[in-house]
Amino acid sequence: MTMKVTPSKQNATSTRRQASADSATQHQDCDQLQPVDDIVDYVTSYARQNPGTAALWCFGVGFIVGWKLKPW
Repeated sequence: MTMKVTPSKQNATSTRRQASADSATQHQDCDQLQPVDDIVDYVTSYARQNPGTAALWCFGVGFIVGWKLKPW
């Protein structure tokens, strides 16, 4: 008992395989984590929404780092 594959069935099967492969590739690209880019985007958007708070944080961090790195 052999099953005869017609060209239209074969094309449909190859099209489905290609579509699922493309879907898997796109899914893998979305799963890649980019923590540095995410943090930079978050901090940038936070600083645009709250410029005063961001300025105080920068001043505070700069003061502490400068105090710890003083040459004397």
